[in-house]
Amino acid sequence: MYAGQLVFAQLMDFMPRHEFNACVRRYHGDRRLRGFSCRDQFLCLAFAQLTFRESLRDIETCLRAVPSKLYHAGFRGAISRSTLADANRVHDGRIYADFAQVLIGQARKLYANEPLSTMLAETVYALDSTTIDLCLKLFPWARFRRRKGAVKLHTLLDLRGNIPCFIHISHGKMHDVTVLDQLPIEAGAFYVMDRGTVDFQRLHRFTRGGAFFVTRGKRNLDFTRRSHRRVDKTTGLRSDQTIVWRARRRRGCIPPPCVASRFTTPNTTAAWYSCRTTSICPLGPSPGCTRADGKWNCSSNGSNRTCVSKTSTAQPRTR
Repeated sequence: MYAGQLVFAQLMDFMPRHEFNACVRRYHGDRRLRGFSCRDQFLCLAFAQLTFRESLRDIETCLRAVPSKLYHAGFRGAISRSTLADANRVHDGRIYADFAQVLIGQARKLYANEPLSTMLAETVYALDSTTIDLCLKLFPWARFRRRKGAVKLHTLLDLRGNIPCFIHISHGKMHDVTVLDQLPIEAGAFYVMDRGTVDFQRLHRFTRGGAFFVTRGKRNLDFTRRSHRRVDKTTGLRSDQTIVWRARRRRGCIPPPCVASRFTTPNTTAAWYSCRTTSICPLGPSPGCTRADGKWNCSSNGSNRTCVSKTSTAQPRTR
C-alpha cells in the first residue's frame, strides 16, 4: 500500500507558499481568523477546480467523505458549506488575483523559449471575450436580458504557451472595446484583436505605449492606399498595403499609417489592420495572418477568427 504523499498535496507543493503568505499579509486576509484560513479556502477552491465540483455542497460532500486524509492534504480548518461561503464573502479576492499573477509569471518563464508559428521574437497576445450564461434566479445581480443572466469574461492570452495574462470579469452588457481602457500595455508586443475592439481613440494607447495592435477591420472604415507590396497568392494572402485614414482627424484619435492585409481561407475572407512604425513595416503581412509550414494556422470560434502568416521581406511598391 502506498504510504507517501497524496497526489493533491504533491500538486499543491508546486504553489509557492511564501508568495501566497505575502499576498495574504498584503490584504490582511487572516486578520480575524476563525478556524478557516485563506490557505484552507485556496485548497478548497483548487480541489473544486481539479475535480470539477459544481457547488459548495458538492465540495463539502467530497471532502468530508475522507476526513482522515484532510490533514495530510493540507487542510487545517473544518470543511462546511457555511464556513466556505463566509470565507468567499469575507476574504479579499485580490489575494488570489495577486497570487495568480505570481503563478502566471512562473509559467511564462517556462515558455519563454517556446517557438511561435510566426517569425517574430516579440511577445504576441490575443484578446477575446466570452459570455457565460447564469441563472437569473440564483444570480439576480447579473441581469443580462429580461429572463437571462450573464457575465462576460475578457481574456488576454499569451500565444507563447497559451497562458492567460489578464482576465477581467464584467457584466454581460459590457462592450468588448471598453476593456481596452484597463488593458496593460507592454512595449514592443503585438496585440491581436477582433473587429469588436475597433476604436482608434482607445487603440492610440498602444501607439503611445510603444506596442502594436492588429485588428480585424469593419466594412465602413474610410482610408486610402499609400503603397502596396507583392504577395504570394498561393498562400491565401490577397493584398498587403500601407494605408492612410481619411476620416476627420481628431487629435489623439487617428493612428499613424497602418498596414492592411487581406487574406482568404476555405471558410472566410477577412482584412486585418495593424499599426506599426517604419522599422516594423518591412515585416510584410501583419502578424494577424500567420502561416507556418505552408498551412494556415487558424482558430475559429463563431465569428472570431485569428490567423497568423509567414512574414515577407518584399519591398513596398508605390502607386
